[in-house]
Amino acid sequence: MGKSRNSFRTFAMVTSTIYPFYMKLFSTLLFALALTLSVNAQTRYLDQVFSDVTVDTSVVYGVNATVLFFQVFGAIQEPQFMDVYRPSGDTASSRPLVLFFHTGNFLPFNNPSTGAPFFAGSCGGTRRDSSVVEMCTRLAKMGYVVASCTYRKGWDPTATDELVRRDGLINAAYRGVQDARMAVRYFRKSFSESSNAWGIDTSKIVLWGQGTGGYISLNATSLDAYIKIPTASNNKFMKPHPTEPGVFIPMVIEAVNGNIDGTSFGVLPGNTDTLNYPQHVGYSSNFKLAVNMAGAMADSSWVDPGQPAIISFHTPTDIFAPYDQGIVVVPGVNFNVVEVQGSHIVGGMADNFNNNNAFNGVTFLDPLYTNKDFAYANSPTTPVDVTAPRSGLYPFLVSNPANTAPWEWTFTTAGPLNCNTDKSIALPYIDTIMTFYAPRACLVLELSDCVTKIVSSKDLLNADQVGLQLMPNPASDMVRVTTNATETMRHIRLIDMQGRVVASQVDINSSDTRIMRGDLPAGKYLAQVFFDKGHLTVQVIFE
Repeated sequence: MGKSRNSFRTFAMVTSTIYPFYMKLFSTLLFALALTLSVNAQTRYLDQVFSDVTVDTSVVYGVNATVLFFQVFGAIQEPQFMDVYRPSGDTASSRPLVLFFHTGNFLPFNNPSTGAPFFAGSCGGTRRDSSVVEMCTRLAKMGYVVASCTYRKGWDPTATDELVRRDGLINAAYRGVQDARMAVRYFRKSFSESSNAWGIDTSKIVLWGQGTGGYISLNATSLDAYIKIPTASNNKFMKPHPTEPGVFIPMVIEAVNGNIDGTSFGVLPGNTDTLNYPQHVGYSSNFKLAVNMAGAMADSSWVDPGQPAIISFHTPTDIFAPYDQGIVVVPGVNFNVVEVQGSHIVGGMADNFNNNNAFNGVTFLDPLYTNKDFAYANSPTTPVDVTAPRSGLYPFLVSNPANTAPWEWTFTTAGPLNCNTDKSIALPYIDTIMTFYAPRACLVLELSDCVTKIVSSKDLLNADQVGLQLMPNPASDMVRVTTNATETMRHIRLIDMQGRVVASQVDINSSDTRIMRGDLPAGKYLAQVFFDKGHLTVQVIFE
């Protein structure tokens, strides 16, 4: 009984939070609990099957060159730290690994000169942000090994020249990609040289980025050849040569910055400083899945077939990281930096190139994710096309466009950008993120523990194929649902015209069931009916 209550609490909170008119429907959602017939047993990688986690703090995964103090000391060495979360009491020794990269606009969370804390133009900026700890803890309780990682920061967002700002940002992003790949190699080296001390499966690695970390995870999927930087669209990463008029050079130079994996030295011309120290050379930097929360791609031309699958979460009204295509803007001062492509465009390309093929032919029985068509059709008005669904993209519909990261919260009222100061506001978004992520990651990573729990639906059925009948319809209190005697219904979800699941039945295992109205208001609803061989959607009307 406790499990049912927890599942319903999560369902009610998420559904009621992501829509601005949620409160009036809360009493309606109570009906979902009565209609739910049973809850499946908990499954590793889909549910939090562990009650506690163990955290190894301040583990050094590599040392690299920081530019934060370049004006005074040059490019000095800076250790990169991570906190590693593992499920307590777990006996498994071959677990998927998530490398988590926090937000922060590539700016230090603390003033490097005075040590005083400040917000780096965002709600957080450290590997121990409240939302980061929450998500890493949940993932570890699901059975993952999770490393919350730092990465190198530093650029000048207030420079008066836009090209200077762009130069600084693409170099910061390049260093972030190098650091992410360095972290991947650290774990592969540990697997080979330290008897797999972390108990991971090196073929099942995820890069997960939040905010600025989303830029890292997205670009790490696609920046697989240095030549992509100087050949980016509109020559946007080229700049005038400092001494030769009419000559343009790349903003990132491999011989200076090191290669894209960070496995070669990058030496400044006429200087003994290096911008990159090779670490864990000889091990692969590859990973299998990227998770992006409100990040963007530096250039969508970098997306190619055969790259890692992508799962994204984004608000279509994001004013700082474009959901579709737009200019990156410096928070606070609103300076333009560079045009980039966001989750909507990148997600479509990942689908078109078959990089997200693992999601095809599958009907996900997420209790919190209803119908992508509804989610897009009910998005706030934006200057971008939000009508085409993407297999790995969840658009969060928020009433306040300034709340670009509704899953974050801070405990101070001094934060910028309308940060949540109430944890209870942010948690339902994290509920949704985890519920959307888990089954898709299960398929991409081929996790045998949970793959059999995901319902496969190769075909969209029609009512005639299964003899589906709804009587009466319209109805006042109850609709009887029947099928051919040989066609067994497995699950039913009832969805309102805003795309919210307002009731669900699982484990029906019958050709005869009933949908009870309960306290649902009069109106039109969609009933999604699931069978072993497919699913169909029919309209239900309560008068």
